[in-house]
This record gives sequence, structure tokens and C-alpha cells, in this order.
Amino acid sequence: MTEKKIWSMDELVALTDEAQEEEVEFRDGMVKFHFCELTEKEEPKFTGVSEDLPEQEKMEMFQEIGAQRVLKMLLKANEKNPDGPIISEEQWAHIPTTLRYSISNKILGAEELAQANFQN
Repeated sequence: MTEKKIWSMDELVALTDEAQEEEVEFRDGMVKFHFCELTEKEEPKFTGVSEDLPEQEKMEMFQEIGAQRVLKMLLKANEKNPDGPIISEEQWAHIPTTLRYSISNKILGAEELAQANFQN
């Protein structure tokens, strides 16, 4: 059994001020990128989802807010660490969708959740 990391408050606060570097595999190669956690005031503004909307529209809204959040995290890291592995807003709009999903999942922690779900 692996020992769980216990975060200090200083370490957690630092996540919103320091770029973190990650990588994902894409077509037999690695893609490096960096991102920075957002504070509450930096989060994209979201007006909420009406329960009256069809499920498809709700999912599209959630996908859009998630995409905006990931882009803000990438751009914030670019500002904090301009020498890091930058993905510009223009590049982000033009890279393959499957790569965007991989990067987004890595940043949002969905990658670990998906792996855990498929292992059970």
C-alpha cells in the first residue's frame, strides 16, 4: 500500500502561483505542456444550467466551461513561466481534438478517474 501525500496549506496555495509541468503520450511520442491551478476569481464565469434543458445541451454547456477552464490554466502557466512548454491560445484551437482531450483529462484529473473505472 502506498503512503498518501498530506498537503500543507502553503503547498496548496503554491499550486495557484506556480506552473506545473506534465506530459501525455500522443501517437508514439510525448507532448509536454504546463498549466497552473486557478483561484476562485480566475475561474471562468458560469451562469448555471437549467434543469429544463435537454441532456445534450447540458452536456455541451459543461464541455464548454471545462474547455474554457483548461485554456485559462494553460494561459496562466504561460504567463507564470514563459520559458516552459507553452501551448498558445491559437495553437490550442488547432491541435488535434484527441490530443486536446488527453491534455484536458490530465489537467482535470479525469485520466486517473478513467483508469480507476476501467480497472474495476
